[in-house]
Amino acid sequence: MHFDLNEDQRMMREAAREFAEKEIKPVAAKLDEEAEFPAEIVRKLGELGFMGVMVPEEYEGAGMDAVSYAISVEEISRADASTGVIMSVNNSLVCQPLLDFASEEIKKKYLTRLASGSALGAFSLTEPEAGSDVGNLQCTAVLDGDNYIINGTKIFVTNGGAADIVLLFASTNREAGSRGLSAFVIEKGFEGFSVGKKEDKMGIRASVTSELVFEDCRVPKENLVGEEGMGFKISMIALDGGRIGIAAQAVGIAQACLDESVRYSKERKQFGKSISSFQAIQWMLADMATRIEASRLLTYQAAFVKDSGARFSKDAAMAKLFASETAVDAAVDAVQIHGGYGYMKEYAVERLFRDSKITEIYEGTSEIQRLVIATHLLKG
Repeated sequence: MHFDLNEDQRMMREAAREFAEKEIKPVAAKLDEEAEFPAEIVRKLGELGFMGVMVPEEYEGAGMDAVSYAISVEEISRADASTGVIMSVNNSLVCQPLLDFASEEIKKKYLTRLASGSALGAFSLTEPEAGSDVGNLQCTAVLDGDNYIINGTKIFVTNGGAADIVLLFASTNREAGSRGLSAFVIEKGFEGFSVGKKEDKMGIRASVTSELVFEDCRVPKENLVGEEGMGFKISMIALDGGRIGIAAQAVGIAQACLDESVRYSKERKQFGKSISSFQAIQWMLADMATRIEASRLLTYQAAFVKDSGARFSKDAAMAKLFASETAVDAAVDAVQIHGGYGYMKEYAVERLFRDSKITEIYEGTSEIQRLVIATHLLKG
């Protein structure tokens, strides 16, 4: 098997790593502490093509493949997981479904702005009574002449308060359950659309997570993505792609944990020598490095399968499950290696510890990933 990156992929990694080291890493701790959305960094990411990695050039994207996308999310997340998820959501959960399902009119009007970074996107699916249970959405969309009238509340929307464009899922036929869901493009400024509570989060604090409120929100019927009743399909395919992004984010977090742990273990002395000379520390580093490499390979494999055009649901679920659990375990070990210092905000591993946990939760919990994997296995 051939594991080498091609020239374009290597260039993407180098560009992402250089930008992350110079522009993001120096301010990551401050952004986290102040829960400050990195608007200027996101703008620059757009200019460099990182906000529409897989979008063709005709729609202002970079025209790269999914492997390049995974590489770039990993490198950005290695410096700051908040910036990584901002980028991932815009790419996987907004640009990709519009590219796959939207009309040419929507692509030209909205996708070009999202891919170029001149607008930021959000994916709005979760509700107070509908997280993993997508078929229980209460948000409704009723056709009234040339507009859909949307009512409902969405929660935990990443990029929500900062987004210019929202990909919203609502029920156009409550009796049909998940088969009655539809997808819509919502613009900031549409009458009846407002941003509610901004969440105060444990981790990824520089990303904005908000409640979105729709009160008789009028949406032009041409902003329907695909056809009525296609919402569940669109959301599930989008989440499959999104899981590659979150797996890559988790790999980046885990790699940062390893980087910090190796550096600290060489510097920290106890009993007259560096703690890196102790077998207990060496074994922790070895286990961490091995699981990170396995996570990276699973993530790139899922991206490769996506690029091939084959179904990649199981591959994406495996990558996200393993990489997210690796990130959490790596963060726990990194704090342990740092000892008391690891519990202090002065050290990066404290932030990495807080950032890691969400990768096991959003875009499908670890339990949901296991269900997805098991379903594919049992179907043969």
